[in-house]
Amino acid sequence: MTSTPALRRWLSFAGTGVVLAIVLGILLLNRDRQPDSSPVNAAEKGKEAARSWPLWGGTVQRNLVNLVEKNVPTTWGRGDKGKNILWTATLGSKAYGGPTIGDGKIFIGTNNNRPRNKAIKGDKGILMCFRESDGKFLWQMVRDKLTAGRVNDWPEEGITSAAVIEGKRIWFVTNRCEVVCATTEGLAAGNVGPFKDEEYTSKIDGDIVWRLDMMKDLGVFPHNLATCSPLIVGDMLFVITSNGVDEEHLRIPAPNAPSFLAINKKTGKVLWSSKLPGRNIMHGQWSNPVYTVAKGQAQIIFPGGDGIIYSFNPKDGELLWKFDCNPKGAKYRLGGKGSRSDFVSTPVVWENKLYIGVGQDPEHKKSVGHLWCIDITKKPANKNKDLSPFSPPGEAPNNFDPKDPKNKNSGLVWHYGGQNPAANAKRGYLFGRTLSTCAVHDGLCFAADFDGVVYCFDARTGKKLWEHQMEADGQQTDTWSSPYLVDGKVYIGNEDGVMHIFEASKKKKIIKQVEMPGKIRATPVACNGVLYVMTENPCKLFAIKTK
Repeated sequence: MTSTPALRRWLSFAGTGVVLAIVLGILLLNRDRQPDSSPVNAAEKGKEAARSWPLWGGTVQRNLVNLVEKNVPTTWGRGDKGKNILWTATLGSKAYGGPTIGDGKIFIGTNNNRPRNKAIKGDKGILMCFRESDGKFLWQMVRDKLTAGRVNDWPEEGITSAAVIEGKRIWFVTNRCEVVCATTEGLAAGNVGPFKDEEYTSKIDGDIVWRLDMMKDLGVFPHNLATCSPLIVGDMLFVITSNGVDEEHLRIPAPNAPSFLAINKKTGKVLWSSKLPGRNIMHGQWSNPVYTVAKGQAQIIFPGGDGIIYSFNPKDGELLWKFDCNPKGAKYRLGGKGSRSDFVSTPVVWENKLYIGVGQDPEHKKSVGHLWCIDITKKPANKNKDLSPFSPPGEAPNNFDPKDPKNKNSGLVWHYGGQNPAANAKRGYLFGRTLSTCAVHDGLCFAADFDGVVYCFDARTGKKLWEHQMEADGQQTDTWSSPYLVDGKVYIGNEDGVMHIFEASKKKKIIKQVEMPGKIRATPVACNGVLYVMTENPCKLFAIKTK
């Protein structure tokens, strides 16, 4: 990153940068904390479970696919009282974290630029809670900014973590690099404890159950912002700490601090941690973990700040495998000038395969990227537990071949990206850096890159079926958003505030393009017949329902 990086990368999450649907794969742990060997389908857990969006990605596989909701609108007005607008809610000036939906409430991370409590002034990290039925503001969690400033807590970015919801509890990461467990009801329902030292204690403030300070207690040095959207498996909470480089981008201040955590969700006690990738962190770590069970083996998978995917045994943190998502010849250079990247998007699991594209802080601009499909059932045949493919020569090769005998023991299923071989190409690469998470369903993988190109691939072979360059007023427009598949359609927004709606099919068909009053950086979410879209400038949450 340059000396003045912007913390929005993660959002796409964040990143930046998202979200899946019908399957609430929250799994149970047995007595020795070993997660079950098979995910639980939310549709089999009852109507109430299926009709929620309780974490970033909807399920622990993080797939941005919703197979529950129907009759999702494709047309709506621009204003608060426009066609199909059920209600709107004013946020701060930026909002990347969420929305997540559960217990009849909606949770969104934002900042304090439009204070709900006039007595609380200045820049803060805010998690807002709204009533799902009508958008009424209920309460907020307020976190002060870190005194170190932008190196650890970038101004005006607020809380970017999307809370995970389970019953009457939520868990999220604050701008202060804290993991927080809070009640869904706030202090208006009383202080349930055991934590009793909330800094803000009005009836519209949040009620903390426990808090883990990753900087003070674990020595973590978050670069620019802590951003992770946690997930829960049984009694275990999994988090990426955002440990990264110093302000000059020259060294790792805390190479032995953990990057990945497993935490007891009830107490906040750290069960195990990993300091990988240690001194190999290139910039920051702004992605999210994903959980699955592949051929009986439970896996918790973390994207690392060195551009490598790491899979661990959720029970004890044993490394199962790793996969380098960059060519061996790729080089990382300050300010995004190199060809090696890390991750802003979130990995997705579908049919025992993992899908993810590499990316960088969006202030690093556009450059070559890579989209990968990885076989997560493969057992490493080397002591380093490395499933990385054989890499053709060059910094950005485009010819990774899963049929090459040298890839016999790799996890490579397919790859798309690298240099564009066409002499008259509009850009020099096939797939750009991305902040966007994939949506995979019915044999199709929908993806997007920072350049604003939306893709459809055969999810099993990697064959590109179609692509579409999003535009506004005849000009190319970028995207931080992710494709969201629901009701047979794919929704994705862009920097010019246009929601593109495609048919979820092998042939490209644009159903509608809907103009919104501000940038669409967060990924839309559908729940209980309502489509939720967040905009920036103005920063609002729109609840949209076919009337």
